[in-house]
Amino acid sequence: MPKPPLPPEADAMLRKPNPAVIATLRKDGSPHTAATWYDWDGSRVLVNMAETRLRLDNMRRDDRVCLTVMDGSSWYRQLTLYGRVVEIADDDDLSGIDRLSQRYTRQPFGNRGTKRVNAWIELDGWYGWENSIAWPTG
Repeated sequence: MPKPPLPPEADAMLRKPNPAVIATLRKDGSPHTAATWYDWDGSRVLVNMAETRLRLDNMRRDDRVCLTVMDGSSWYRQLTLYGRVVEIADDDDLSGIDRLSQRYTRQPFGNRGTKRVNAWIELDGWYGWENSIAWPTG
């Protein structure tokens, strides 16, 4: 599987607010998945969640994660990023969730009373597919 950096086509796709699913590992090693908003800064991925989410407990115990991003215009094009959570920090001022909410909805996050947490993911590798063919090819 390819290692970072990502090719320009993959980087461009990740910079869009596409649908995504994150996978973490439960205590027993089985996978846990959840739909999520994400942001890509060119080298790391930001995700944010309520402090009560199972995926946060999973990340704190085992830092290995995968994020699958589907191209919003063609879900037959997808990228899967795998790596490690390298930073977990309380989002006390809600700047992390507001960043994601602005990206996806163009509005600040609506639920201001929920304690939120940011997690930053660094990539170990990635792979992609489009219509059952490895993508990007270059």
